[in-house]
Amino acid sequence: MSDTNKAKSFFNMGDFGNYLVRVFQKPDPNQKSNYNLRMMHGINKISIVVFLLALIFWIVKRFI
Repeated sequence: MSDTNKAKSFFNMGDFGNYLVRVFQKPDPNQKSNYNLRMMHGINKISIVVFLLALIFWIVKRFI
């Protein structure tokens, strides 16, 4: 296996990574907007940010 394939497979996050890319990119202006879908993605963004903040807080509290 070449070095680029090893690096690519190491950084491959699968479905979760693909979801993060879709959630945090700007929506397509040509596509019809769906209110429920926008609200779901907004709540998911908030929950991801809160989880990451809690994880950072836990790591800082644990090791410092």
